Amino acid sequence: MDDDLDRALTAVGPRLRALRRQREITLADLATATGISVSTLSRLESGARRPNLELLLPLARAHGVTLDELVDAPPTGDPRIHLRPVTRWGMTMVPLTRRAGGIQAYKLIIAARSPRREPTPKTHEGYEWLYVLNGRLRLVLGDQDLVLAHGEAAEFDTRVPHWFGAADAEPVEFLSLFGAQGERAHLRARPRAGTAD
Repeated sequence: MDDDLDRALTAVGPRLRALRRQREITLADLATATGISVSTLSRLESGARRPNLELLLPLARAHGVTLDELVDAPPTGDPRIHLRPVTRWGMTMVPLTRRAGGIQAYKLIIAARSPRREPTPKTHEGYEWLYVLNGRLRLVLGDQDLVLAHGEAAEFDTRVPHWFGAADAEPVEFLSLFGAQGERAHLRARPRAGTAD
């Protein structure tokens, strides 16, 4: 076996363990998400089992990373990022970040409002920040029913019941930053010239 390939496969186990710990999930949780047994996952992480494509594909998907990232493949020199949009229920979501854990960034496009679609607010752990790029976004947040236009932003604790969709007969396009509870988007501004720090 090629020395580079052998080194890459040997490094997969510690990388898998680090990704799982970073996401703060157990081997049992990962086994449920991937369909791979706990004992196989444990052996992969310890290096006692050689990884193969059949095992690496569901693990990459579960951790939200590419196969290249999982095996630390050398760069190809191609600067393009190959984003894989997901479309469900009239909404297209394009992930803009590729690392597991931490704040996740998405570009979302929601089709024009359907007159039959009623808001169904949901709650979950986390914190979200939205910025409208095009169109008008309807945001139902607790007992508030808001419409955000191009250039407007909102941030909220996702434990508050929330729902968003197109506000009218045009699609809406917006950016979303989502993080675990307590993580917020922080902006840092430079002091203006001539002002004290």
